[in-house]
Amino acid sequence: MTDATALPVPDTVDVRSGPEVSQDLLALLPLLGEWHGEGQAAGAAGDHRFGQWIRFSHDGRGFLAYESRSWPLTDDGAVVGPGVRESGFWRPRGQDDVELVVAGAEGIVELYVGTARTTTSWELTTDVLARTPDAPDVTRAVRLYGIVEGALMYAIDRAGPDELPRPWMSARLERLR
Repeated sequence: MTDATALPVPDTVDVRSGPEVSQDLLALLPLLGEWHGEGQAAGAAGDHRFGQWIRFSHDGRGFLAYESRSWPLTDDGAVVGPGVRESGFWRPRGQDDVELVVAGAEGIVELYVGTARTTTSWELTTDVLARTPDAPDVTRAVRLYGIVEGALMYAIDRAGPDELPRPWMSARLERLR
């Protein structure tokens, strides 16, 4: 596996190394970094705990690259296997507006639009959602992210046809770097 720092134009999660941070990213700068922790998810088999790693990085341009991996956990904390995996881009639009383009391994592609609620929290709602024929029947989603006492906390609600959004995933993640 190639180390990303060995690429000719590397991504970085650190404002002190790598490419200079674009002025466009100042409103999203608190997200920059690698985060790790645990959360709670709803699923077909019922609610369950999960572990998660999230990375927000940049390459000097006006967007953050986003990558997330999770793994279900047993009640005693043992890893069961791979879980939800997604990647995408956070794109600032003006002073407080933001877009999130995210593709999930489960076959869903979501385009969110939203706004900064504070200097360290963002609320986004799907504008466009596309899915493969065998993907979960999701028609709408809402994401809320915030930095609270140094931790990244988020909640994702999803809705199916003729349903109101209901909790799907939430977590508290601590900064690794």
